[in-house]
Amino acid sequence: MSFCLWLTGLPGSGKSTISAELEELLQESGMEAAVLSLDRIRKVVTPAPQYTTEEREIVYRSLAVMAQLLVEEGHKNVIIDATGNRRAFRDLARELIPDFAEIYVKCPLETCESRETSRQNQLVQKELYKRASEGKLNGKMPGVSAPYEAPLHPEVVVESDNLSPTESAQKIMAYVRSRWLSQGKDVPKK
Repeated sequence: MSFCLWLTGLPGSGKSTISAELEELLQESGMEAAVLSLDRIRKVVTPAPQYTTEEREIVYRSLAVMAQLLVEEGHKNVIIDATGNRRAFRDLARELIPDFAEIYVKCPLETCESRETSRQNQLVQKELYKRASEGKLNGKMPGVSAPYEAPLHPEVVVESDNLSPTESAQKIMAYVRSRWLSQGKDVPKK
């Protein structure tokens, strides 16, 4: 049986960095893991992103189904690295995937804005917060011109402004161990 973890939070909260750390921890524990990074997927699904409500609906529904297919195959555990600004996007994944957990990467907007200006990731457009606050972004930016609906009952909350990426990943890993490994569930191994 495979599981899916959706790391959600504002853009710049640290989801991608924590996902990479978590993937390493899972693999070190002998568990196969795949990261579905919305930044990478968006480059193919929407090569010229407009960040519209309609586009987000298509992209997030596609992401949930991709995760479902990987989990159903039973060969990989899945980490979704995506803002998923509406609860409905994450709820769809929860409905589709029985062994699902929502991980809230909680971070103040000001910290996210500061981090976003120094991004090294080439998959993400730079200065999205700045452009959104100036009205120069075609679509709406979660946390600025579009709402970000924080999880109501996430399985894990990591405050990425207080914890390092490694500490955040370790906290999530402790949850994985207590939920799936301590119950003796057959989690895909290497």
